[in-house]
Parts: sequence; C-alpha cells; structure tokens
Amino acid sequence: PVPAISWRKVNGHNPSKARLRKSQAVLEIPNVQLEDAGMYECKAENSRGRNVFRGQLQVYTYPHWVEKLNDTQLDSGDQLRWECKATGKPRPTYHWLKNGVPLWPQSRIEMVNGVLMIHSVNLSDAGMYQCLAENKYGTIYASAELKILASAPTFPLNQMRKTIIITKGQEVVIECKPQASPKPTITWKKGDKALRESKR
Repeated sequence: PVPAISWRKVNGHNPSKARLRKSQAVLEIPNVQLEDAGMYECKAENSRGRNVFRGQLQVYTYPHWVEKLNDTQLDSGDQLRWECKATGKPRPTYHWLKNGVPLWPQSRIEMVNGVLMIHSVNLSDAGMYQCLAENKYGTIYASAELKILASAPTFPLNQMRKTIIITKGQEVVIECKPQASPKPTITWKKGDKALRESKR
C-alpha cells in the first residue's frame, strides 16, 4: 500500500516555516538560515513495514561584518589595536592592506584572527588601512584611516602667568601644560637650579 510519510529534524525541531507537499513526500524550507542546518530524517511506513532515510543539510553564508574599523588618531609612540569581526560559514579568514598593498607581520606589527596590532606607532604607520574578510562564497572590505600626531612641545599664549603674588604661608599651584605629541617629560627649575621634591 501507499506509505505514510513523516519528516523530523534529528536532535531538534522542524523549522516552523517548513512546508510539506505531495502527500508529505517533499519537505520545503523557505529562506534557509544557519540554524536550519542539521540532520533530517524521512520515514515511510505501511502495513508491510517501514524504511528511513537520513540526509545532512549544510548551510553556507556570505561573510557579514559584526565589528568594523573606525578612523583613529594616535600619538607617536602609542599602540594601535584594530579588530575586524565577521560571521560566515565557512568561517572567514582575514587579510590586511595598507594604502592598497598587502600588510605582513613585522617586528612591530602583529596580525592574529582579525586583530591588527602595531606597537610604538610612528609617522611611517599613518595611512589608509583595509581589513578583508573572506570565505569561498565572497569577500567583504572595511576601511579606516590612521593618523599619527607628532609635534614638539609648545606653550599656548597666556597659559602661564608671568607673575604670581601670594601671601606667605599659603599654598601656590603653578601649572605647566604644554601641547605636544607624544606626551612630553616635564622638569622644573628655580632660576638655574633644578627643583627637587620635598615635604613642601
């Protein structure tokens, strides 16, 4: 006799959007998603017995960004850490470009699983960077600019008063705030003599 046919997803539930056609002989899953992947079982049964067939559904996806790059400004000597994150099946691999040219690991440059690190950046590191995430179904790009700030110390006008008058016995605060990149070292002198810290 004509068998009765039933479908089930092994180790899971049938997708709610799944449809059965042709007396349940055909299982249709519209708009397949990653979570629909798995082992499916078709069972045919009549009064003479039953038989079962199992088939594996594998779902592959184009890479898709989870985390992109942002333009960054750093002081000379700082550390850069950029991370690219993409989903996809098979899992995407990552490559980096600087000004359109492939970037390779060097003494200061590390690239691991979508993370780019440049230790102690300098002016030569400035430029446009691209991260590529790719699997066998496609490649996606993310871009960002790295700017390196480097300037000798300068004192903006009127930042420090020429004369400070204070009553004996009170506390005085004199601030030294130069503009510089990277952060400068600061020393103090009274006349020609270097000042040293004391209880006061």
